[in-house]
Amino acid sequence: MMGGASYPAVEVAVVSPQFCVSYPVDLIVTRKLMTLEDGTFGVTDVNGNLLFRIRGKVFSLHDRRVLLDAAGNPIITFQQKLLTAHRRWQAFRGESTDSKNMLFNVRKSSMIQFKTKLDVFMAANSKEDRCDFRIEGSWFERSCAIYAGDTNNVIAQMHKKHTAQSILLGKDTFCVTIYPNVDHAFIVALVVILEEINEDRSGDD
Repeated sequence: MMGGASYPAVEVAVVSPQFCVSYPVDLIVTRKLMTLEDGTFGVTDVNGNLLFRIRGKVFSLHDRRVLLDAAGNPIITFQQKLLTAHRRWQAFRGESTDSKNMLFNVRKSSMIQFKTKLDVFMAANSKEDRCDFRIEGSWFERSCAIYAGDTNNVIAQMHKKHTAQSILLGKDTFCVTIYPNVDHAFIVALVVILEEINEDRSGDD
């Protein structure tokens, strides 16, 4: 037992049950500024073992990123959808960008935001009248929570991680606590999309 902590009885297996475990897990996400061709993000466990990395396709027509597992297998491809009123990213299974392989999409809940609030819709939720998940918090403080739908059930939380190494290397490092039975690959994809939306200040949205 983990110190008697109670977690909502929510199972979230968006990509695959293989990315779910029955206990809470801390992942360390590091943005690598120097090696774009190798990957823009690395995701490790607290012992430094690589679990995921993000490959950026910086010269593609769309802003496109691919989430890879530790062995380099593509798990999720996500790209920004252009010419939409609200900034929106779409996520697909594997390396596909075919609509039949869409997993979910993420959009800002309003045009002007002082706090971070993103709505997440699963592919089957085509009406988008209610979000399936939502992200809320302060991006600048790296203090955000991911909730199941319109509930207060938290499925993951992110917080800033300052280490001597991250400051020395100029890396942006933060920690994500993923609750039990919640898909790690799904949460990592949401966190990276959140980072991309907040880093991209060029547009009015």
